[in-house]
Amino acid sequence: MDQAEQRMVDHARSLVDLAVKLTRERNSEARLALLLDEAMFLTAADAGTIYTREDDNTLRFAIMRNETLGIRLPDETGDLPNMPPLRLYDDRGYENHSSVATYAALTDRTVNIEDAYISQGFDFGGTRRYDQQSGYRSRSFLTVPLSNHEGDVIGVLQLINAMSPDGDATSFSQEEEVLTESVATLAALVLSNVQLIEAQKELFESFIRIIASAIDEKNPHTSKHCQRLPVITMLIAEAINRTGKGAYAGFTFNEAELYELGIAAWMHDCGKITTPEHVINKGTKLECLMDRLELIEARLDILERDAEIDYLRRLVDAGDGKTRAKLHRAYRQKLDELRADRQFLRMANLGGESMRPEDKERVQRLTTLRWTDADGAEHSLLNEEEVRNLLIERGTLLPEERKVINRHIDVTINMLEALPYPKHLQQVPEIAGGHHEHMDGTGYPRGLTREQLSVRARIMGIADIFEALTAADRPYKRGKKLSESLEIMGRMCANQHIDPDLFELFVRERVYLEYARQHMAENQIDEVDLSRIQGLR
Repeated sequence: MDQAEQRMVDHARSLVDLAVKLTRERNSEARLALLLDEAMFLTAADAGTIYTREDDNTLRFAIMRNETLGIRLPDETGDLPNMPPLRLYDDRGYENHSSVATYAALTDRTVNIEDAYISQGFDFGGTRRYDQQSGYRSRSFLTVPLSNHEGDVIGVLQLINAMSPDGDATSFSQEEEVLTESVATLAALVLSNVQLIEAQKELFESFIRIIASAIDEKNPHTSKHCQRLPVITMLIAEAINRTGKGAYAGFTFNEAELYELGIAAWMHDCGKITTPEHVINKGTKLECLMDRLELIEARLDILERDAEIDYLRRLVDAGDGKTRAKLHRAYRQKLDELRADRQFLRMANLGGESMRPEDKERVQRLTTLRWTDADGAEHSLLNEEEVRNLLIERGTLLPEERKVINRHIDVTINMLEALPYPKHLQQVPEIAGGHHEHMDGTGYPRGLTREQLSVRARIMGIADIFEALTAADRPYKRGKKLSESLEIMGRMCANQHIDPDLFELFVRERVYLEYARQHMAENQIDEVDLSRIQGLR
């Protein structure tokens, strides 16, 4: 086998080895770096660049190498220098053929230039300025377009200064041009896959955010819950990664696990999309298709009218001023009572954290008030269904309505388990579906215990509770202050509803305060007395 044949075999092996390395490498940027390094190795190039074509019709610097100057970009920080992209079209919309890189991209042709300083047809003014500043001498250029399977140019591979065995810059040979085009074919495949994966990822993430926004829009009383919960969730996960104390010292999530957790957080309430609006939007106890308090107030209007009519009739028959005054006082007292009942019913209709026994008794007493309809039939001020709703102990939902709401988590799990996940997202249903479980197994929907729940599912549980406690957009309650919220969560921790180790980290690492400064009103951010919080060790 002569030297030429041996060289061809070596090059073929190099390309095969490169293909194998590319299949093993998962990082997109590292793949591009492998391609550029291999192209430079095969051609003995001293420098090289890979440009990617962007949606705004520019070529952006993606990877840069220069052996003589010791440049390898992006550097350890992942940053590239602030270099402006190359425009493919000018302000009038004409193709930009002045740059060799843009020319190759626009014409889908390889350009091999022996010496940029004497070459005609292209503007190398920027190259000369760079050489003057750096002391480098850019001579030969080999610029190859990267075309995807649809024939679209998606980038450019450019090599600079082929080096002779003596270390001198020389031109790129025809053989090196063919080799570079072979590498460019692999580069185009890799870049195309990278762009396709990124596009699919962006589409997927945008889709789940739209679903979350739709759920928030569907229920104005919990608006932005689906958007705020991922913030708290990721703050807790980041605190776990940085802590050096407690049960989670040394426990870390990798990048893929954090991404999976973020996706689960965005999708944790997707089942609410099937929850009936008249239930999910029930902002008051009497609300259905309308707030039935309006009907009760109309009945009170009738009672006030009847009281006035009765007063006026009695006034006609009243003899002396003393009787008239007595009738007026009785009428005014009746009006005051009815108006006090009206105000009480308005407050009782709002719901809250609890309902006092005396308020429940007052609701029952109001059933004794009678009003007369247009046909002369008498009715109680409150019917049985209205009484049942007004006596709701906590919040605004009846037990059967709460079951409908709670069913959203079953629907969420069913929806998420039906999706064909890639390997790195297969835990999303478990993470998202466990945020209403309790550590002692008394939660729902599956009654799982702490040991049966992943750490990430337990994180979601704490995030969901904290957001609900501090949310200031619920019609039936005010947004609680930090101190009150943490004291409630402390009691939940003591009752084995939430993970005590995670709650301790949540407080110790001041995750609550980091979130509060971003998403809570100033009047909710108060001093927290740790001694008042149960569950802390």
